[in-house]
Amino acid sequence: MYQMPKPARDLLTSMLGEPFAQGLAAAAEKDGFGSSLARLAVDFAFNDVWNRPGLDRRSRSIMTMGMLLAMGLPNEFKNHVRAGLGNGLTPREIEELIVHASVYVGLPLAGEAMQAATAVLREKGLIGTEVKTAQERGIL
Repeated sequence: MYQMPKPARDLLTSMLGEPFAQGLAAAAEKDGFGSSLARLAVDFAFNDVWNRPGLDRRSRSIMTMGMLLAMGLPNEFKNHVRAGLGNGLTPREIEELIVHASVYVGLPLAGEAMQAATAVLREKGLIGTEVKTAQERGIL
């Protein structure tokens, strides 16, 4: 029977909180549809790659968020905004990452990422509803 490696569990708990780590562990540890993909995410992404020496977790978060932004994956971007906060990024740094990426990937993808980041920062109580997304301003 599969059990999530302790280094991966510790990393996930630190970055995304115990409920996220428990949820992924439950998915990986069951035997059924989707469990193989969950185990791959745990073993490869979080145990082998995220725990490698050579880059600190903050740098890995910045790089991961940039790639997810460029691929136009707002739900995964939200998860990695949460992880980035857990890895020491500030809301201002996350905003700057999005602004910087806009030059290279375009304003539409950056706008999607800004909307995703706004949702997470509100969820965490780091910004309020006074910060409006383009959609809330009625321009999308």
